[in-house]
Amino acid sequence: MKVKRFLQTGLRSGAVHGISAIILLAGLAAPAWSQGSNPTSAANPFYGSVTAQPRTSEILKLSLDDAVRRGLENNLGLKQAENSEKVLHGERNQALQQFLPTITLTGDTGFYQHDLAAQGFGPGVIKKFAVLFPGGTMPALSLITKDTLTQGQIHYSETLFSGPVIAGWKAAGAAERAAHFGKMTARGEVVQQVATAYLHAIAASSEVDNAKALVAQSQVLLDHAHASHEAGVVANLEELRAKVQLQSQQQLLLAAQNHDQKDLILLKREIGLDPGQDIALTDPAPYNDLTEQTPEEVRATAYKNRQDYQNLQNLVVGYKAIHAAYRSQRLPTLKFNSYYGTSTVNGAGTHGDFLAMGTLSVPIFREAGLRGNEDASQAQLDAVNAQLADLRVHIDQQVRSALLDVAASKQLVEVSRSNVDLATAALSDETDRVNAGVDDNLPLVTAQATLASAESNLVQSLYRYNVSKLALARAAGVLELQYRDYIGK
Repeated sequence: MKVKRFLQTGLRSGAVHGISAIILLAGLAAPAWSQGSNPTSAANPFYGSVTAQPRTSEILKLSLDDAVRRGLENNLGLKQAENSEKVLHGERNQALQQFLPTITLTGDTGFYQHDLAAQGFGPGVIKKFAVLFPGGTMPALSLITKDTLTQGQIHYSETLFSGPVIAGWKAAGAAERAAHFGKMTARGEVVQQVATAYLHAIAASSEVDNAKALVAQSQVLLDHAHASHEAGVVANLEELRAKVQLQSQQQLLLAAQNHDQKDLILLKREIGLDPGQDIALTDPAPYNDLTEQTPEEVRATAYKNRQDYQNLQNLVVGYKAIHAAYRSQRLPTLKFNSYYGTSTVNGAGTHGDFLAMGTLSVPIFREAGLRGNEDASQAQLDAVNAQLADLRVHIDQQVRSALLDVAASKQLVEVSRSNVDLATAALSDETDRVNAGVDDNLPLVTAQATLASAESNLVQSLYRYNVSKLALARAAGVLELQYRDYIGK
């Protein structure tokens, strides 16, 4: 039941359930904050979009800011949240109409035929009026009459006072505000989803670059082993090892390229690009160190800026209005209706007619039903208040967890960088030993694999560090405006 129907039903028992449904709809308009990966728009609309432009033959250069902007314009999940807000805005306008006068103008003309006997003026009734005529005899009258009637009327109606109408207006306003914050929560979800997908694509591209470099190194190693074998310096086994190492790196390169292309397709689906559009990411992997913040500082920012928190606060306001609507059903309702019109019958002249009527409705005996509705609405209000209290604790938990993730992932980046430096130095030393004929190429292959693992760990550590900073910005409720400050420019 919609807001309009609830307000029209006035004091009828159970009418406030419509407002309750609208408030619940506004609460559900906010998307659930989930970090899980599900690349299907059927299960998660934020993985889909409205395709904004057709595929072109040119390579589209895409920065992180461009990707976020396109996501905010075209993402399917955000479109759904915006449509939900529009629906509730329409419901609020319908509720507003109940406070405003309703004026309508009607007019009609037609030819009518009436059966006086069917309307109670049969021959027996007419004979009773015979004494009023000379000689006690009435002239002959036809029981079938015909006339041409032309009418025009202007009608006016207004609800002067109604407790449920007033409470319904407040509830509709709370529902609209809740839907707005639900939309803003969806915008934060889009920024997080798109930025994460962009960073993941950067990491995948870095993996491809590392794999290409290792393939090139393996090719050099194979060429050196082949030349040494031809010169009779090393055995055939060394050349076989080098071939196996090259083919292994080529397999890893193919897997990395495939993964990279799939990540780009997912990114394009989230921001409204054709999946077949060729794109080039222009931003490198960002990195910066965040200013240290205490949980208390971030939590205070979150209580001020988190849209889901403000959304739930408006739900509390809405359910309070529902409870007030049930309580106010004991109050009288005052309405005013009137009309003024003119009527013309068979050209006999025009005559005015009007009506001015006030209606006062007072409930007399509905106490059991009213008390039951009050108890049910109070239980709903208590449940939402409990959810609000739980959300405050949940925000504190998210903030503390996000700060721990940021600190841990930062340390992982530092360790990964140190491992890359050490592995690079070890590979350089081993290369010199092989070239000098001191070692065979087996230790060299091992050093090369160690460097590959260290570089891959560094890429993943940078990705996790940036994702953890995005999660912290989301927990603080400032992701849309400050995501660049958190992950680096």
